[in-house]
Amino acid sequence: MPTVSALDHVRDLGRFVSASPSSFHATAEAARRLSAAGFKQLDERQEWPKEAGSYFVIRHGALLAWLLPATAGPRTGFNIFGAHTDSPSFKLKPKSTTGRFGWLQAGVEVYGGPLLNSWLDRELCLAGRLVLLDGSTVLAQTTPLLRFPQLAVHLDRSVNEGFKLDRQYQMNPIWGLGDPSEADLLAVLAESAGVQAAQVAGYDVVLADTQQPEVFGADQAFFASGRLDNLSSVHAGVQALIELADTTENAGSESEAPIAVLAAFDHEEVGSGSTSGASGPILADILARISASLGAGSEDWHRALASSWCLSADAGHAVHPNYADRHDPANHPQLNAGPLLKINANQRYATDAEGAALVARLARQENIPYQEFVSNNDIPCGSTIGPLTATRLGIRTIDVGVPLLSMHSAREMSGVQDPLWLSQLGRAFFAATTGR
Repeated sequence: MPTVSALDHVRDLGRFVSASPSSFHATAEAARRLSAAGFKQLDERQEWPKEAGSYFVIRHGALLAWLLPATAGPRTGFNIFGAHTDSPSFKLKPKSTTGRFGWLQAGVEVYGGPLLNSWLDRELCLAGRLVLLDGSTVLAQTTPLLRFPQLAVHLDRSVNEGFKLDRQYQMNPIWGLGDPSEADLLAVLAESAGVQAAQVAGYDVVLADTQQPEVFGADQAFFASGRLDNLSSVHAGVQALIELADTTENAGSESEAPIAVLAAFDHEEVGSGSTSGASGPILADILARISASLGAGSEDWHRALASSWCLSADAGHAVHPNYADRHDPANHPQLNAGPLLKINANQRYATDAEGAALVARLARQENIPYQEFVSNNDIPCGSTIGPLTATRLGIRTIDVGVPLLSMHSAREMSGVQDPLWLSQLGRAFFAATTGR
């Protein structure tokens, strides 16, 4: 596969993000890329093939893809690159058409933990899935349609002295003019998908910023985009797995090759408790079926898990120059200095000494820089799918990710170099047979 520059990679990441305004669009875009690379989509309701190959499964807003080498047996371990497809946003409520005083507004519910103020005065679209009366599903995405308008400073002279938004009463975007009783936001959404509103029986729809991703800064050092948490990791994993599949096809499989798995879960931003989330059964289900197709019994299954690793990839924090006191005094991750190795004594991240050593070996092998991240003791640490995966399956797990500023903003910021390094680390991890 041709060598890709960091700038080419991040621009492709921008195209991936633009095609992925919702978790359902993200899985569709990942599936499109995997299919183009020769991966075959499987249906969980049907019998799966037992021969070696490259496969993927979609469950709602989650996608799992894997490379099954010809040399795999009942006890072959898994190298799992974990990520998540969802991002903080606002989800469309039932009875979505609201409004007053001649304005048409949308009823939305806060999804996850967005920086509310970052969503103000932006042109937003609606995106997600519509489930029709016949049970079929279609993806929908409107053109720029909605906006959360700020109150003018003339009407709130104290706004710059302290600012707090009421989630229920002040986070209601406008999308038109007229009488709400005579308008139907769902009809606009359905039209974008080429269906009639009367056909729509259910929907999972979020708001997304429509501003295009952009490279900027001195020497084109920075990258701004929505949903980098965590589409930067999903994109890295997809590209790494495609590259590995291409390399394996051209060079053949090694006798000890693990089963490389990309696990892109949904609902991480709201706790992962769903059929397609990391706290749900999806990963265990897929891994068990893969092992069963290789003839694994109970003993083989547990030995395969004991030989497995998970690299949990989720965006992390770069040091903010205006808020350095919010970071650990001795650990100041920079943009364009490499992916983060995320460590937490209270197991909010799953990295331990064995995992840190494996990352060190892979980084040295591939000449990839990386940086350690720990939280300030006075500020609660976030978490990832890493500890959930380790807890559910007992798989050794490492937490990594691209450093960001403005995390959970409608428009986040990374370095141009780091996303490529994360993908290269993922590629090396997929193929790793050391430290097993």
